[in-house]
Amino acid sequence: MKQTKSIQAITLTALFAALTFIGTTIKIPLPTGAFVHLGNAMLLLAILLLGYFKGALAGGLGFAIFDLLNGYATEAPYFILESFIVGLFAIFAIRLFKNNPTKIWQIIVIGLFTGIGKIIMTQVKNTVVLLIAGSNLSNAFIAASIKLPATLINVVSTIIIVSILYFPLKKLNQRLNG
Repeated sequence: MKQTKSIQAITLTALFAALTFIGTTIKIPLPTGAFVHLGNAMLLLAILLLGYFKGALAGGLGFAIFDLLNGYATEAPYFILESFIVGLFAIFAIRLFKNNPTKIWQIIVIGLFTGIGKIIMTQVKNTVVLLIAGSNLSNAFIAASIKLPATLINVVSTIIIVSILYFPLKKLNQRLNG
């Protein structure tokens, strides 16, 4: 029985890595060079359904595979790290509801916490990149904020998608484990 659970955990982690990759592939480019995609929703669903470590690992691997196959190889390690950090924001919010959100408003709150983590990580990453390129801190911070509209759109779309999909997927997961 334990081996079956291990195989199931590996399979679900791989499935959510693939879904994160596919979700990131479905993208809408913006004039800032950033793009809106569905990968963040898959990351949050993975954390909600698989738990912090497996969910963040699945999301991080999905983002990294996307980066490696689409010319962003230098960013792949960062997005693995970001998945775990953003996942901490998610798990903190999930714990507010005793690890068992039962209402859509709770999923929205979890999505908002997760979104705050994503916004912070995006701003920090983009500021650091500009500092390395030679900008001073104030100019780098202001210039980095140009990419935040895409992140905000991703946060809103993540909240909507996860609010729609979480409860049916949770029920399916319970049926499979039941």
